[in-house]
Amino acid sequence: MTDSNSRVGFTTTIPVEILYAGGFTPVDLNNVFIGSGDPSQYIRQAETDGFPRNCCGWIKGIYGVALRHGFRQLIAVTQGDCSFTQALMEVLHYRGISVLPFAFPFDRDPNALSLELSKTAERFGTTLSEAQRWKARLDEVRNLANRIDRLTWEEGKVTGEENHLWLVSCSDFEGDPDDYARRAERFISEASARPGNKNAAPVAFVGVPPIISGLHACFEEAGARVVLNEVQRQFAMPYPTSSLVEQYLSYTYPYSFFERIRDIKKEIALRGARGVVHYVQSFCFRQIEDILLRAEVGVPVLTLEGESPASVDERTRIRIQAFVEMLSG
Repeated sequence: MTDSNSRVGFTTTIPVEILYAGGFTPVDLNNVFIGSGDPSQYIRQAETDGFPRNCCGWIKGIYGVALRHGFRQLIAVTQGDCSFTQALMEVLHYRGISVLPFAFPFDRDPNALSLELSKTAERFGTTLSEAQRWKARLDEVRNLANRIDRLTWEEGKVTGEENHLWLVSCSDFEGDPDDYARRAERFISEASARPGNKNAAPVAFVGVPPIISGLHACFEEAGARVVLNEVQRQFAMPYPTSSLVEQYLSYTYPYSFFERIRDIKKEIALRGARGVVHYVQSFCFRQIEDILLRAEVGVPVLTLEGESPASVDERTRIRIQAFVEMLSG
């Protein structure tokens, strides 16, 4: 059992190397929220405490998890993620949780990011040198996640949902990188022995991980196969880098959408995706980025919106079937 004093929750991917170097256990509150048996309980907690209905479901879920699971420390990404985060920080601070900010510099200034990493290391009683040693250790684990990704798009032996679950867990390695690595090696061995499926229409998922369950399976039932989970892949830090600064500058999600679109277009071409599924969250500023994606991506786009934890509804299922039929025609 992890000591509650050693757990540090966070609102979106942060440099977990620093927390591990300081002897802490990083916990991605998003994964606890959506991975629970009843994620709606956390939404109800937030709305009971006054969060408005027209507030991002992920923010309400994070709030509910932080309170119900007794987190004492939390890192909130104040630049490079959700525009609701500052207000969330203030309410959690009022509730007695120690909340520390972390900011990805919008202009990708390496000096600014280096300073942010140094400040965070000092707050958690470690050094960037120690965190760098953890980077080398976690790079080996991330290599396993990236092998799972290759089994997905190169060989068609891993489903889009399996890909999503393995890659999204790279945000915190579920608090135990060694256990994650052991399980990933077993999964790679098992998946490698499967017959490949490369006949279905390849599609790319872009945008934040969905709050709706079953989306990937719905596409595969309709005759498509998911060959890219954009943001989840970024959690696995897919680019070879020599330093923490370089690694978190290469991580596209917190920066300009133009950084992301370059990566998306490159991966679509590499993986042969015929269409893009853009998942957007209700009441999120990132919905506006759909304008840029449609103008730049160069393949058909299906935009799907989710608000609260739920299964795929019938209207969405019909839209998915029509989109896949169009790509397969």
